[in-house]
Amino acid sequence: MYALQCVLNAEVTGVFEDRKLTVGAFLLEWVALKERTLKPSTAAAYGKCVRQELLPVFGRMRLKDLRSRHVAAWQADLRDQGRGAPTVYRLGATLRSALNHAVHKERLIGYNAAEGAIGARPAAAERLCWTAVQAAAFLRHNELYYRDQVADVFEVMLGTGMRRGEVLGLHWEDVHFMERKIFVRWTLATIDNNELHLCAPKTKASRNWVSVNPRVLAALQRQADYQRSLLPPGAPLRGLVFAGVDGAPLRPQYVLDQLRRRQAEAGLPQITIHDLRHTVATIMITSGVSIAIVSKALRHSTIATTINIYGHLLKHAADDAVNALAQAYELAATDLDDWPGFRPRHAA
Repeated sequence: MYALQCVLNAEVTGVFEDRKLTVGAFLLEWVALKERTLKPSTAAAYGKCVRQELLPVFGRMRLKDLRSRHVAAWQADLRDQGRGAPTVYRLGATLRSALNHAVHKERLIGYNAAEGAIGARPAAAERLCWTAVQAAAFLRHNELYYRDQVADVFEVMLGTGMRRGEVLGLHWEDVHFMERKIFVRWTLATIDNNELHLCAPKTKASRNWVSVNPRVLAALQRQADYQRSLLPPGAPLRGLVFAGVDGAPLRPQYVLDQLRRRQAEAGLPQITIHDLRHTVATIMITSGVSIAIVSKALRHSTIATTINIYGHLLKHAADDAVNALAQAYELAATDLDDWPGFRPRHAA
């Protein structure tokens, strides 16, 4: 009778609630789907969250019985354990995404128990960027005391705004010395801080051309000279730009460790590897480069993305804009007496 009732309810509501399906079984099916459709690093993050965080709490519960109170209690327990707000939100957002799939794609349940139980995304921490002087000091420190591959990695990152994975995944076939251009085709991603994968760039817009200045060009030339020294005479450059003698890529964690070490040696504020990209954007904007050009240089999907991230840096540009407008009116007003169409009338 229950099975018949489920069928009848499904005909009416479009939702078929399988009384035997557990949350755990559903989540594992969802992770398997993500592994087929997402980049390996992203799918691995979902899998880790499901297996380590969600299954121990909800795994044996029937999917149809999951309620908002269960999710809210779990979130409260995470906070009581001292888990940070970004982590609590990220774990909850993963469960919410999975349940959205169950509701809207699979039609296994009628509502998303996590929808109202997950709080708003926490405000992002204020980004810390270097000034142009600090960035120059960091590059000079690398030049004086290292002059190695990692020094050139930092030169490329601070000279273009490319992401670490994009620089480490750069191939010689995508470096065009004569045109002074790089084509971003790959990014190097790490799964569980161990397994390396070459993947497509972060977004469709990220797969694009990047202009390089003479400093970056010199860094790339140093790597070309180094790799040619390891090859037979006349052999073409192939593979990764930044690689070991065996052609293996530099490990992202190693580059991060070197950033921490070298900025401490130089007495600079401690910033993250991604803050190098924010440093580039900040220096560009404060140097008067238009936000549209900055957006293009960073390969953001839309200019709105750039404004949302760096809009706070534009307040002085807004002052310049309205002042320029006033100056334009003042300049135009000096020509009014010579304009035959201008005939002012006295007020009544």
